[in-house]
Amino acid sequence: MQKFADLTQTMIARGNISRAKKCFAVAENLFINGNKETQTAIANVFLYSVSGMLELKHFNIEKLLPNALKREYIKQINAF
Repeated sequence: MQKFADLTQTMIARGNISRAKKCFAVAENLFINGNKETQTAIANVFLYSVSGMLELKHFNIEKLLPNALKREYIKQINAF
């Protein structure tokens, strides 16, 4: 999952937002349809890694993240 997060971050860093959105769509699909282990990996590794970069680069997370990932992101930031 970290490799997938790294790829997504590379797309963001290169300014390839359309590819990054495709990565988010794949992650969203896995998060919704995957087993509990996959969902946990998406939330704890992928989303945590990528959201940190999005915050540093001041991207509009509301527009980039699909709905389920956005809800999980909000749960994570409210937990701190």
